[in-house]
Amino acid sequence: MVETVVHLVRHGEVHNPKKLLYGRLPDFHLSSRGRSMAARTATSFKGKDVTYLAASPLERVQETAAPIAEVVGQDIQTNRDLIESGNVFEGLRTKGLRSQLLNPIRWRHMTNPLKPSWGEPYAEILERMLRAVDKARAEAEGHEAVLVSHQLPIVMVQRWAQGKRLPHNPATRKCDLASVTTLVFEGDKLKSWSYSEPAKGI
Repeated sequence: MVETVVHLVRHGEVHNPKKLLYGRLPDFHLSSRGRSMAARTATSFKGKDVTYLAASPLERVQETAAPIAEVVGQDIQTNRDLIESGNVFEGLRTKGLRSQLLNPIRWRHMTNPLKPSWGEPYAEILERMLRAVDKARAEAEGHEAVLVSHQLPIVMVQRWAQGKRLPHNPATRKCDLASVTTLVFEGDKLKSWSYSEPAKGI
């Protein structure tokens, strides 16, 4: 049975001095630390048999994918299935004492955390992410692929790989900046998965 490896990479740190939930908003780029993270993670693919590289269309992800493209010698294929999850709170500050989520006008969007009611349903995120994974597996059959995406979409794939329910407590996520979640397939069947943080400490 042919073995194919698909790596899911989360983008690096974003320059966000206003601490907004940027979601799918344009013009959010990597910080200098984020660029260092991307470079460090890219080096972890040196010598690997990567024959396919795809990324979300958002700037922070394209910028994270760029050094990987240089290391593996592949062009970046832009795939919208890898985009950040949709969220009605985009553009708002959502953490700390100045969080806009403390405003009662926002509470109507927080009625069902299992779906979730404030954004793109978990099931739909997983569906499009698995579509991207399947495409990568087919394109890189017998080799390795790298998909650069965002935290929640990658977490959905992690939970699928573990056979866990998609609704979860965000505090339990294990998908740090510039981390790598690796899926190993035998044919079209998932054999194993693993997680690493090449940029830890930056």
